[in-house]
Formats: sequence, structure tokens, C-alpha cells
Amino acid sequence: MAALFLTGTLLSACTAVQTGQTAVESAAPAAPQILAQGAVSAADPRAQAAGEAMLAQGGTATDAAIATMLALSVVEPQSSGIGGGGFMIRGTSDGEVMSFDGRETAPAGAVPEWFMDENGELLSYRESVLSGLSIGVPGNIAMAAKAHGQHGKLAWSALFEPAIKLAGEGFVMNRRLNASLDGSLERAGRSPEARALFFDAQGNPKPVGTLIRNPEMAKTLRAIAAEGPEAFYGADAAEKLAQTVKVDTPRSGAMTRDDVMGYESKARTAVCGMYREYRICGMGPPSSGGVAVLQILGQLERFDLSALGPDSAVTWHLFLESQRLAYADRELYLADSDFVSVPVNGLLDADYIAGRSALISADKAMDSAAPGTPPGFTAARADGDEPTENGTSHLAAIDSAGTMVSYTSTVEGPFGSGLFHGGFYLNNELTDFSRSPMVDGKPVANRVEGGKRPRSSMAPSVIYDPQGRPMAAIGAAGGSTIPVQTARAIIGIIDFGLELEDALGLPLLMAYGDNVLIEEGTWFETRVDEFKALGHAKIGARKPPLKAGGILWNDGNWVSARDPRLNGMLETTP
Repeated sequence: MAALFLTGTLLSACTAVQTGQTAVESAAPAAPQILAQGAVSAADPRAQAAGEAMLAQGGTATDAAIATMLALSVVEPQSSGIGGGGFMIRGTSDGEVMSFDGRETAPAGAVPEWFMDENGELLSYRESVLSGLSIGVPGNIAMAAKAHGQHGKLAWSALFEPAIKLAGEGFVMNRRLNASLDGSLERAGRSPEARALFFDAQGNPKPVGTLIRNPEMAKTLRAIAAEGPEAFYGADAAEKLAQTVKVDTPRSGAMTRDDVMGYESKARTAVCGMYREYRICGMGPPSSGGVAVLQILGQLERFDLSALGPDSAVTWHLFLESQRLAYADRELYLADSDFVSVPVNGLLDADYIAGRSALISADKAMDSAAPGTPPGFTAARADGDEPTENGTSHLAAIDSAGTMVSYTSTVEGPFGSGLFHGGFYLNNELTDFSRSPMVDGKPVANRVEGGKRPRSSMAPSVIYDPQGRPMAAIGAAGGSTIPVQTARAIIGIIDFGLELEDALGLPLLMAYGDNVLIEEGTWFETRVDEFKALGHAKIGARKPPLKAGGILWNDGNWVSARDPRLNGMLETTP
């Protein structure tokens, strides 16, 4: 076994500049691509082209990111859109980092028992998702407007032009959207308008290569482009949106016009820390992603992963163990900090992380991974239940000034709640709350409350090199796998020296408590005996939801890439 030794300082929290508000998601291009004026990364090349067009017109990374998010709303309706929300991290060339929160909010009338019936029993997950119970007030447009007002250069309306063209003139259905629709008629076709748009008369997904025109979406986008966020959150628009949700909500407390009109995108404190000699900044609460990524990396810093290499079972055993510790803390402590006390500084305290790291052995898995007690936290609290869905899209943009934007956008599960409004799907984000409000008589931090934002796994991140220069904007989609995907890619870049696409393409393995998921079809399947010998007895293989992307400075150029697993799925020919 390769030698293991201490290699640097542990992570610590840092405060970001609080001058922005908004959030979304990020993704990368089909093949690695280099642009002189900067770069854009997105999970669909048509959305990426929208962002690149903004850079070509002299726009900022913020302009490019917003245009990309809007285009994704059209061509990738299963994952993200203006009916959902997101998080955005913005890092400048001189190291100033700010974060924007566009996470959806529960209606004011929501109560902790939101997902329970009259007998106090939990509704089925299907009943929760496929109803207005799951829909939060969308935040993407509000966040985009805040970010553009502070950091945009192009006219607001210009950012909408590519998306309007895609919706009005049509876009060709690719294999990925077609595959997402397969078997999803109940959800994606729940509204007659969406069913007519994406399915044939027999209820089958329209075939790959079909031109999809969405005139209602084009109309919505034109209105927002001309009138600003008032066209989404103003009294008339808010009343229509709230009524759509109310009719679909089987209990009192449903979304109201005031809920929509009162939505606010918020500035949040980013979380930052050092890994090796690199500064990494991500999203703080209500996202768990930034804290989880920094904890995973910090707990691994004393191990020489570079010497072990990417093909070592020990490398990935250590990665699993660090995940287990980080996610144990995540379930107990992370939630909307406007409603509960979240000990962010304690969770990222250097001594605390060192103590957690000391629980990791290179020779054997822990019998169990329990949450720790970060300094300064004493409240009694219970673990929540883990949401099981994934959707989401990640995008990134970097402009000629070296400003980095990492943006993760989501409607939660595939096609969100399935409810269609104004040509777009409304999210099912409220199922990211822990549906059980109490466990063993103790409150769950991530329980439903009126006006609260559900915990998220989204982990948009920016990285500065050892000289403090902008180096990368990175993130992922895929539900609870997001922090793991993001940390894995960062390790690939920093510890293994991989090219961006190769780092994004590293195989995934993830710990769910004592259970381990390994990616089907990778070398992990041939090494199961080694993982079992290290104490990981419960191992199963399947294809997890993977969709990471980002941009990396490499040899004097910005290089963008998307997860190579998307190759082939973006084809528009049958």
C-alpha cells in the first residue's frame, strides 16, 4: 500500500461579499472547446451557444450565464427552467466572491405537516410530487434580474433573444430529452398542453429529430424580456401562477398571489476554504453542497491521493469514508439558515475537520458514520429523510476579464411537478424538504415551514490557483450525488492533474449510509472484492444520474467540457 502522509492545511470558512442575490445551475459543452473572449459550459450545446453569443457581443459572464439558463429552460425542460430556481457563485479576477440565492420558497400557508394526511400519515411520494403540494415559488427570474442589475452589461432583453428563437422557431428533440420522456407520460404529460407538445396521440414521446415549437413559452419569454421580472412576479402574472398551483393543491395553505409577489432573491455568505494550495468557494445554506464539498476535501487533505492515484481502490475507499462523515453532518445540520441555526463556521472549523478526518482509516471502513458536534452547537435536532429525486442542470461562464460564474439551476425531479404553466414546467422543489417534521420527538431542521427554502445539494463552485488567479468554475447535476460529483472532479484536477473532461468522466461511487453505490460499467465492478476487504460489505452497481460540467484554465486558454457520459445523448438524429 502506498504511503499516506499529511500534506497541507485544513479548510476554514470565509465570508463572501454580500452584494448580490440569485442562483441557478451549471453545465458544460459537448466536446472541450476554447474561446478567446472567455468560455461557456452547459449540458446542451444550443444553450451553450446562447451564452457564447452574449460573450461575443461583449457581455459579462453574468450575461452569458443568464442567457444560457434561459435557453436551457427551452431545450432541457426535464431538468431546469424559469419554473424552478438555482444558486449562482460569482468570483472576480481579484478574488472577490459573492453568491446569489434563487431557491424556491414554500407558500406562507405551508405547515410542518404539509405532506401528511388528515390522520397524520405521510402521503405517498407520488401524491406529494404530482400536486401543488410540491411546488415552491420559482426564483430563477428574480435571481437573474438581481444579478444582471449588478453585474450585467448587455440589455436585459438581449439575454432572452436566443431562448425566444428556440421556443418560437423550434428546436430539434435530442436523444436525451426523448429518453427522459420515455415512461414519463403521467408526469411530463400531466398537463394537456405539455402532452400535446412532447407526446403523440398514442401517448408516446415524439421521436428524436422532431422539431418542437413552444409558442406559449416564447410568449412568456417575450413578456419578461420587455417588462422585466414584473411580467413574472407582478400582480397579474402572480395571480395566474398562484391560481394554477392552488387548483392543484389538495389542502389549505396553497400558494397565493402575495407569495409570488413577495418572492426575494437573497445575497448569501459563500463558504470558502483551502484544499492543498487552492482556494475553493461554494454555496452556503440553504444549500448543503458547498459545506459538503469542503468537508469531503478537508477530511481527505492529510492523505496523499496523488501518490495513490485514480486507479487505486484505497483512493476511493478514502473518498467514500469522507463522504459518509460529510453527509452525516449534512442530514442533521444543513437547512435554510433564515429559519434554523446552521453551524457553518463550526462545520468548517479546521480542528473540527481534523477530528473528523482522524476517524478515517486507510485500512478499514468505519462501523458507522455519525454526525459530529461542531464547536458552538448544542441544540437537540433529528436527522431528516433524504429526498430521492434528481434533475437539475449546471452551467458556467467566464468572461475576458476573468470573472467566473458557476450556476446550478433546477426544477428538482424530471419535469418537476409535471404541472405546465405559460409553456414551462413548475418545480417540485418542496419535496426537497424532509417530509417528516419530527423524529423521535425532536424537530427536523429541514422540515416544511411557510416562506422557507428547502435544503439543496447544489454545489456551484469556483476555484483559484495557488497564486490566487481564477482557475475553474465547476458544478454538477444529479440530486444528492452533486457534492460527490463536484468533489470528485476537483480531486481529479488538483490531485491527479487530469484534463477537465477526464476529471468529469471519473467513475462515481457514493455512500448512502452503510450502502455503497458504484457506477455500473466501470472498473469499480471488477474490484468489488477489494472494497469489501476494506469493510464496504453492501455494494450495488447501477448507472447513477451524472451531469457535471465546468470550465478550466489550461495552458493559457479557458477550456470548457461536459461530462463525457452525455456524448451521444445530445444527438438530434434518430
